[in-house]
Amino acid sequence: MTRTVLESKTKTVVIGFDEPFCVIGERINPTGRKKLAAELEQGDFSTVEKDAREQVACGAMVLDVNSGAVFTNKMAEDPRYADNNFVEPPLMRELVTRIQGIVDVPLCIDSSVPGALQNGLEAAEGRPLLNSVTGEEERMELVLPLVKKYNVPVVAISNDDTGISEDPDVRFAVAKKIVERASDFGIPAHDIVVDPLVMPVGAMGSAGQQVFALVRRLREELGVNTTCGASNISFGLPQRHGINGAFLPMAIQAGMTSAIMNPVRMQEMEAIRAANFLMNHDPNGSEWIAFTRIMDAVAAGKTFAEASSDAIAAGSSRRAGGRTGGRRSRG
Repeated sequence: MTRTVLESKTKTVVIGFDEPFCVIGERINPTGRKKLAAELEQGDFSTVEKDAREQVACGAMVLDVNSGAVFTNKMAEDPRYADNNFVEPPLMRELVTRIQGIVDVPLCIDSSVPGALQNGLEAAEGRPLLNSVTGEEERMELVLPLVKKYNVPVVAISNDDTGISEDPDVRFAVAKKIVERASDFGIPAHDIVVDPLVMPVGAMGSAGQQVFALVRRLREELGVNTTCGASNISFGLPQRHGINGAFLPMAIQAGMTSAIMNPVRMQEMEAIRAANFLMNHDPNGSEWIAFTRIMDAVAAGKTFAEASSDAIAAGSSRRAGGRTGGRRSRG
């Protein structure tokens, strides 16, 4: 079975067909978050640190780290700040270093800037996921050598020089091209995690069906793991979390093995925990039973993040007291 191995300094996470669904936390991303971008411009990393802790507490097994900040005030003072190639590399290094200092999960280094990707890879401990490469020739020539040099897995996004096709066969062909070109660099298929691209169901009624069919083809024909930006499916619609919560178990059943998503939303995490149990990726339902206690605490008035953090603290306290034991989790 295909196994994509990610590592931090102390923890290993495996993305695979026979593994629990891998939740990649999306929150550390200043794109579209003006408040976060403004904080980063001031050298304030308090929200980043809070988001890192909360996402891991709520169930993120990997954290996506995106350095795409726009420093508006500095841009007015120094024109170099209008260039992402100037802004992102040092910011990515700082983000990776700080996040690794407070949480122990593997990271997903996320940028469109090659210098930021390299800085993230240099700063990362263990074996991070690189996000991302596309089917564009220039992008493959820039990113795939980094993947090979640092021996890391990479997210392959199914668009190329022609853009994002609405035809799922075209998106499959782009994914296949990336897997084949990666092989030319000596990168094995198990280190390619394909994002087949989720279209908004509000704009394209067949978007969910397309993704499910694509995921099955990617698994059966290319033998690769898959991921997606899960919230894209509900973009522009009301009550988005209900749609996301239905989409995720259906994608898991189709064979999707990970998603970049917001783990601080209980509805989506409840759906994933239940799907893991139903897919027999949660032996004896132990993770589901533990999760129900968090749900009970939320029903009693706590936020999901508070209840999740309390559950972790209680577990650590019991282990320190020697009253419980068990196998160490990989994720």
